[in-house]
Amino acid sequence: MTLPYTLQQLRIVKAIASEHNFTKAAERLYISQPCLSKQVKNLEARLGVRLITRTNNKIGFTEAGKIFLTYSERILALCEESCRALNDLHNGDRGDLNIGASQTIGTYLIPRVLALFVQTYPQIKLKVQVNSTRVMLKNILNHNIDIAIVGGNIPKIMEKKLMIESFVEDEFLLIIPKLHPFAMLDKKIINKNDLYNLNFITLHSNSTVHKHINQTLRKNHIETNQLKIVMQLDSIEAIKAAVSLGLGVAFVSSAAIEKELTLKSIEIIDIRNFKIKRTLSIVTNPNCKKSRAFEFFYKELLALKKSTVFKEL
Repeated sequence: MTLPYTLQQLRIVKAIASEHNFTKAAERLYISQPCLSKQVKNLEARLGVRLITRTNNKIGFTEAGKIFLTYSERILALCEESCRALNDLHNGDRGDLNIGASQTIGTYLIPRVLALFVQTYPQIKLKVQVNSTRVMLKNILNHNIDIAIVGGNIPKIMEKKLMIESFVEDEFLLIIPKLHPFAMLDKKIINKNDLYNLNFITLHSNSTVHKHINQTLRKNHIETNQLKIVMQLDSIEAIKAAVSLGLGVAFVSSAAIEKELTLKSIEIIDIRNFKIKRTLSIVTNPNCKKSRAFEFFYKELLALKKSTVFKEL
């Protein structure tokens, strides 16, 4: 059977989806825009369906186009995987590895993991993607990344398709300004009811971290709708800066405050009989061929899991 498309046409469809623009997609693939448009028309003619729409200079995908895009990404990912497998066979211990991480992990934890890994395997080329847990899970299933470390909840339907293993526990600590009255306490410990008297700075309400913190608070009989939220910001860095400036307090991952603790720009306050934790997970695709580079990285992750390096993030 002769296939009605070429790999180049699959690359074109993927580039258009990424760039949302024919000219930029053509530049990304180092071809002319007329050549790209002609390839799209030929592809649609061979398939007998419309894949891409252009309305008011906006690029969109038809239902058939969305389905074709999903398979295009999977086919191209498998092609890249086959090349990596042959490369591993040829180069032995050398190879490439695509790593994924959810936002907080990718910003604060993954750099520490990679710093330790490259000391042992400097010959392996690492590529890191940082995005939401949902996007990372999709990329694992589509073979776009080899392994991911995520902190968000994994839907039940995804659990059946993925290999999931607990990595380390991350704790969200309550950070306060250096000059806050609670920072003057001898034992630096408060009761849960004291939370209602604090001015909180949080991530936006749709963030996975924000939802996890609120869920844990409610499970511990803390009325989140009665907490005073004075500010919502888009990044953990902005939250830490705001706390350092005395604008409020915040729950922040322990992995994210190493620098601030060293500089002594914030204080940590404990809450009696209460902690907010989450388990970070290693996620892989059981149907994906594992490269030598993957095996080395996975081995190092398991070693870190058992070591004291990440016992306290």
